[in-house]
Amino acid sequence: MPRGRYSFHDTHDDTPLGHEHFHCATGPSGWRYTAQTTTPTGEHAGSVDLTVDDLGRPIRLELHAGGWQVRGAALDGLTWVRTDPTGEHAQQGNARAHTFSGLSPAFLIATARLLRLAPGGPATRVRLVSFQSPVLAPLTIDQSWSLITRTAHPTDSGDLPVDNYRIDDLSTGEQHDIHLAGDVVLAAPGIELEDLDTPPSTFRDTPG
Repeated sequence: MPRGRYSFHDTHDDTPLGHEHFHCATGPSGWRYTAQTTTPTGEHAGSVDLTVDDLGRPIRLELHAGGWQVRGAALDGLTWVRTDPTGEHAQQGNARAHTFSGLSPAFLIATARLLRLAPGGPATRVRLVSFQSPVLAPLTIDQSWSLITRTAHPTDSGDLPVDNYRIDDLSTGEQHDIHLAGDVVLAAPGIELEDLDTPPSTFRDTPG
Protein backbone atom coordinates (compact mmCIF):
# COMPACT_ATOMS: atom_id res chain seq x y z
CA MET A 1 0.00 0.00 0.00
CA PRO A 2 2.14 2.86 -1.26
CA ARG A 3 2.19 6.16 0.59
CA GLY A 4 4.09 9.20 -0.56
CA ARG A 5 4.12 12.72 -1.89
CA TYR A 6 4.02 14.20 -5.37
CA SER A 7 4.93 17.78 -6.19
CA PHE A 8 3.42 19.76 -9.06
CA HIS A 9 5.06 22.49 -11.10
CA ASP A 10 4.25 24.55 -14.17
CA THR A 11 5.64 22.81 -17.26
CA HIS A 12 6.61 26.13 -18.87
CA ASP A 13 8.52 27.96 -16.11
CA ASP A 14 8.77 25.37 -13.27
CA THR A 15 6.68 27.51 -10.90
CA PRO A 16 5.69 25.32 -7.90
CA LEU A 17 1.97 24.54 -7.87
CA GLY A 18 1.65 22.47 -4.71
CA HIS A 19 1.82 18.92 -3.38
CA GLU A 20 -0.34 15.82 -3.16
CA HIS A 21 0.06 13.50 -0.16
CA PHE A 22 -1.33 10.15 -1.28
CA HIS A 23 -2.16 6.62 -0.21
CA CYS A 24 -3.28 3.90 -2.63
CA ALA A 25 -3.99 0.19 -2.48
CA THR A 26 -4.98 -2.69 -4.71
CA GLY A 27 -7.62 -5.19 -3.69
CA PRO A 28 -9.57 -8.17 -5.04
CA SER A 29 -12.19 -5.89 -6.58
CA GLY A 30 -10.10 -2.97 -7.80
CA TRP A 31 -7.87 -0.08 -6.73
CA ARG A 32 -8.37 2.99 -4.54
CA TYR A 33 -6.40 6.21 -4.34
CA THR A 34 -6.90 8.90 -1.70
CA ALA A 35 -4.94 12.10 -1.30
CA GLN A 36 -4.85 15.52 0.30
CA THR A 37 -3.56 18.42 -1.77
CA THR A 38 -1.68 21.45 -0.43
CA THR A 39 -0.51 24.79 -1.80
CA PRO A 40 3.21 25.51 -2.31
CA THR A 41 3.24 27.05 1.18
CA GLY A 42 1.57 24.04 2.80
CA GLU A 43 -2.04 25.16 3.24
CA HIS A 44 -4.80 22.63 2.59
CA ALA A 45 -6.09 22.97 -0.99
CA GLY A 46 -8.38 19.98 -1.60
CA SER A 47 -8.67 16.22 -1.79
CA VAL A 48 -8.91 13.30 -4.20
CA ASP A 49 -10.75 10.01 -3.69
CA LEU A 50 -10.86 7.68 -6.69
CA THR A 51 -11.91 4.02 -6.81
CA VAL A 52 -11.76 1.90 -9.96
CA ASP A 53 -12.98 -1.66 -10.39
CA ASP A 54 -10.82 -4.59 -11.47
CA LEU A 55 -11.27 -3.56 -15.13
CA GLY A 56 -10.16 0.01 -14.45
CA ARG A 57 -13.62 1.59 -14.70
CA PRO A 58 -14.23 4.50 -12.30
CA ILE A 59 -16.87 3.40 -9.83
CA ARG A 60 -16.45 6.34 -7.45
CA LEU A 61 -14.81 9.75 -7.75
CA GLU A 62 -14.88 12.61 -5.26
CA LEU A 63 -12.82 15.77 -5.74
CA HIS A 64 -12.58 18.94 -3.65
CA ALA A 65 -10.75 22.09 -4.76
CA GLY A 66 -11.28 25.83 -4.51
CA GLY A 67 -14.49 25.33 -2.53
CA TRP A 68 -15.95 23.19 -5.34
CA GLN A 69 -16.89 19.53 -5.14
CA VAL A 70 -17.30 16.88 -7.85
CA ARG A 71 -18.77 13.43 -7.42
CA GLY A 72 -18.81 11.04 -10.36
CA ALA A 73 -18.87 7.47 -11.61
CA ALA A 74 -19.12 5.38 -14.77
CA LEU A 75 -22.86 5.51 -15.48
CA ASP A 76 -24.26 5.88 -19.01
CA GLY A 77 -20.73 6.77 -20.05
CA LEU A 78 -19.54 9.13 -17.31
CA THR A 79 -21.89 10.97 -14.99
CA TRP A 80 -20.95 13.58 -12.39
CA VAL A 81 -22.38 16.29 -10.16
CA ARG A 82 -20.42 19.50 -9.59
CA THR A 83 -21.45 21.66 -6.63
CA ASP A 84 -20.62 25.36 -6.29
CA PRO A 85 -18.91 26.87 -3.22
CA THR A 86 -22.19 28.06 -1.68
CA GLY A 87 -23.75 24.61 -1.88
CA GLU A 88 -26.94 26.13 -3.29
CA HIS A 89 -26.56 24.93 -6.86
CA ALA A 90 -25.53 21.59 -8.29
CA GLN A 91 -24.85 20.94 -11.95
CA GLN A 92 -25.11 17.42 -13.34
CA GLY A 93 -23.03 16.40 -16.32
CA ASN A 94 -22.82 13.37 -18.57
CA ALA A 95 -20.50 12.47 -21.43
CA ARG A 96 -19.88 9.50 -23.66
CA ALA A 97 -16.35 9.09 -22.36
CA HIS A 98 -14.21 6.29 -20.98
CA THR A 99 -12.76 7.68 -17.75
CA PHE A 100 -11.98 10.79 -15.73
CA SER A 101 -8.86 12.93 -15.78
CA GLY A 102 -7.34 15.86 -13.91
CA LEU A 103 -4.22 17.11 -12.20
CA SER A 104 -3.81 14.15 -9.84
CA PRO A 105 -1.42 11.34 -10.85
CA ALA A 106 -4.24 8.97 -9.86
CA PHE A 107 -5.90 9.60 -13.22
CA LEU A 108 -2.82 8.52 -15.21
CA ILE A 109 -2.69 5.22 -13.32
CA ALA A 110 -6.44 4.65 -13.70
CA THR A 111 -6.36 5.31 -17.45
CA ALA A 112 -3.42 2.96 -17.95
CA ARG A 113 -5.28 0.35 -15.93
CA LEU A 114 -8.39 0.77 -18.07
CA LEU A 115 -6.55 0.51 -21.40
CA ARG A 116 -4.26 -2.46 -20.51
CA LEU A 117 -2.01 -1.87 -23.50
CA ALA A 118 0.65 -4.31 -24.72
CA PRO A 119 4.24 -3.07 -25.09
CA GLY A 120 4.92 -2.07 -28.69
CA GLY A 121 1.26 -2.46 -29.65
CA PRO A 122 -0.88 0.03 -31.56
CA ALA A 123 -1.99 3.33 -30.08
CA THR A 124 -5.43 3.43 -28.50
CA ARG A 125 -7.77 6.41 -28.56
CA VAL A 126 -9.49 7.33 -25.31
CA ARG A 127 -11.99 10.06 -24.41
CA LEU A 128 -11.72 11.59 -20.96
CA VAL A 129 -13.58 14.13 -18.85
CA SER A 130 -10.91 16.28 -17.23
CA PHE A 131 -11.69 18.45 -14.20
CA GLN A 132 -9.62 21.60 -14.59
CA SER A 133 -8.02 23.59 -11.80
CA PRO A 134 -8.75 25.69 -9.89
CA VAL A 135 -12.56 25.26 -9.92
CA LEU A 136 -12.93 21.70 -11.23
CA ALA A 137 -14.48 22.82 -14.51
CA PRO A 138 -15.23 19.76 -16.72
CA LEU A 139 -13.59 19.50 -20.13
CA THR A 140 -13.93 16.56 -22.54
CA ILE A 141 -10.64 15.68 -24.24
CA ASP A 142 -9.44 13.02 -26.66
CA GLN A 143 -6.05 11.37 -26.30
CA SER A 144 -4.06 8.58 -27.91
CA TRP A 145 -2.08 6.27 -25.62
CA SER A 146 0.76 3.91 -26.59
CA LEU A 147 2.79 1.63 -24.33
CA ILE A 148 6.28 2.08 -25.77
CA THR A 149 8.29 -0.18 -23.48
CA ARG A 150 7.99 -2.28 -20.33
CA THR A 151 11.27 -2.74 -18.46
CA ALA A 152 11.82 -4.99 -15.45
CA HIS A 153 13.74 -3.28 -12.63
CA PRO A 154 15.13 -5.56 -9.90
CA THR A 155 14.01 -4.87 -6.32
CA ASP A 156 14.37 -6.67 -2.99
CA SER A 157 10.96 -8.27 -3.55
CA GLY A 158 11.48 -9.21 -7.21
CA ASP A 159 11.33 -7.51 -10.57
CA LEU A 160 9.14 -4.42 -10.83
CA PRO A 161 7.81 -3.57 -14.31
CA VAL A 162 8.23 0.09 -15.32
CA ASP A 163 6.00 1.17 -18.20
CA ASN A 164 6.82 4.03 -20.55
CA TYR A 165 3.65 5.44 -22.14
CA ARG A 166 3.39 8.03 -24.89
CA ILE A 167 0.32 10.25 -24.79
CA ASP A 168 -0.88 12.42 -27.67
CA ASP A 169 -3.46 15.17 -27.22
CA LEU A 170 -5.56 14.76 -30.37
CA SER A 171 -6.83 18.35 -30.35
CA THR A 172 -3.48 20.13 -29.96
CA GLY A 173 -0.98 17.57 -31.24
CA GLU A 174 1.01 17.88 -28.01
CA GLN A 175 2.92 14.71 -27.11
CA HIS A 176 4.57 13.63 -23.87
CA ASP A 177 5.81 10.53 -22.08
CA ILE A 178 4.99 9.22 -18.62
CA HIS A 179 6.58 6.42 -16.61
CA LEU A 180 4.52 4.21 -14.28
CA ALA A 181 5.64 1.52 -11.85
CA GLY A 182 2.61 -0.42 -10.68
CA ASP A 183 0.32 2.15 -9.09
CA VAL A 184 2.90 4.92 -8.75
CA VAL A 185 3.82 7.62 -11.27
CA LEU A 186 7.62 7.83 -11.48
CA ALA A 187 7.76 10.68 -13.99
CA ALA A 188 5.31 12.83 -15.94
CA PRO A 189 5.21 16.43 -17.17
CA GLY A 190 4.64 18.76 -14.23
CA ILE A 191 4.68 15.88 -11.71
CA GLU A 192 7.58 14.74 -9.50
CA LEU A 193 7.54 11.85 -7.04
CA GLU A 194 9.28 13.29 -3.99
CA ASP A 195 8.68 10.65 -1.31
CA LEU A 196 7.57 7.02 -1.33
CA ASP A 197 7.31 5.18 1.98
CA THR A 198 6.54 1.75 0.56
CA PRO A 199 7.11 0.13 -2.85
CA PRO A 200 4.49 0.37 -5.61
CA SER A 201 1.82 -2.30 -5.79
CA THR A 202 1.80 -4.52 -8.86
CA PHE A 203 -1.58 -5.23 -10.40
CA ARG A 204 -2.41 -8.93 -10.51
CA ASP A 205 -2.38 -9.22 -14.31
CA THR A 206 0.87 -7.27 -14.82
CA PRO A 207 3.94 -9.45 -15.50
CA GLY A 208 6.69 -9.24 -12.92
